[in-house]
Amino acid sequence: MPEVTSVLVLCTGNSARSILGEALFARLSDGKIAAYSAGSKPKGFPHPGALRLLERRGFDPSRFSSKSWHVFTGPDAPKIDLAITVCGNASGEACPVFPGAPLRAHWGLLDPADAEGSEADVDAAFEETARLLEMRIRAFLALDTAAMDAPESQQALARIGAMEGAA
Repeated sequence: MPEVTSVLVLCTGNSARSILGEALFARLSDGKIAAYSAGSKPKGFPHPGALRLLERRGFDPSRFSSKSWHVFTGPDAPKIDLAITVCGNASGEACPVFPGAPLRAHWGLLDPADAEGSEADVDAAFEETARLLEMRIRAFLALDTAAMDAPESQQALARIGAMEGAA
């Protein structure tokens, strides 16, 4: 597997799971991975539950935004080494071509933005999604990627995507 120094986490609306993935990748990699998020049909703003979770975990929620994945396809876009879809809709969509032909993975999770009930119920759904994302990101960071060829890399990424909570 080529060295992964940048990750783009994709979802349709880029308001919940992908934003949490961006934040967690940046933190858990200790800055070794540049993390981004985007969506095929961005909502234009992060979900309030995502912002509350980010704030509870010590992130500055104002630095996260909902944006189109086309931001990452132009000549001035950052190079993407790994593109991860975290929702079923985005995994089935025709992704744009990202410069550098990054590795791709699908780590589908239920959408916490669909949670109903009290604010505490919604926050619990976001906490569970963050827990499942963190588990996957830690598994990825533990891989000896330098020793893996492309098929081994894809198999490892698929195993991570099939971990607990896969949707």
